[in-house]
Amino acid sequence: MNYTMIVVADNPPIRTITLNRPERRNAMTPEMQQELIAAFEDAAAGACRVLVLAGAGDAFCAGLELSALQEMSDKSASEHRVDADRIARLFRTLYELPIPTIAVVHGAAIAGGTGLATVCDFTIATPAAKFGFTEARIGFVPALVSAFLVLQIGDKRSRDLLLTARIFDAAEAHRLGLVNEIVPPERLAERVQHLAETLVANSPESLRGTKRLMSALNKAWLDAAIEMAIEANAESRNTPDFREGIAAFLEKRKPVWGK
Repeated sequence: MNYTMIVVADNPPIRTITLNRPERRNAMTPEMQQELIAAFEDAAAGACRVLVLAGAGDAFCAGLELSALQEMSDKSASEHRVDADRIARLFRTLYELPIPTIAVVHGAAIAGGTGLATVCDFTIATPAAKFGFTEARIGFVPALVSAFLVLQIGDKRSRDLLLTARIFDAAEAHRLGLVNEIVPPERLAERVQHLAETLVANSPESLRGTKRLMSALNKAWLDAAIEMAIEANAESRNTPDFREGIAAFLEKRKPVWGK
């Protein structure tokens, strides 16, 4: 597959996938999501032993692209369902990848970007990294990321991040368990390479077996949670609050919520 929004680079047996829209802070479009799914599936079927996920430029991923947000208000219920299915497949493919995954976060990872960064097995961040499940600010339900977030940090902490929609820094993400390590920017590449080499030194069958087991342990719960999340994601896009939130965001004003 020819990629236009990501870059896939091999340093066998390590593969790096870089979100490559630096001028848009690597904001995701449906096309980028499809490219990421294809690249994840190709990595799973290939010979690489570790997958590194990074972002070009100053940000890791700023969430959904503005143009994609603009188009949402005009979509039908069935089109919203297709969008939700694709996002669910993106996160689940990454979560269940049979090889170890490392996210490298050197800047902002917001909304879906936080989801991408933290669904990986390892999340290595610099002190300047920022995170946030900001969907509630625009009247959206952060349904799909919530399923994985609850698995990682529990119900109470997830409610805090999802309901406040606040931005939090790398230090808090580390305390919550969403970030494994905080590394100075000048040491980031070295640390990621060392971690990848540590993983490569382990038995590939053992790592695949361990990842299959970890996925299987959560499968029944995650199946049900994602199905509910897909419905909630699609339904939230048809609400008055969502339409007002998108309009306010595009017009750079405060939203006026209904009762």
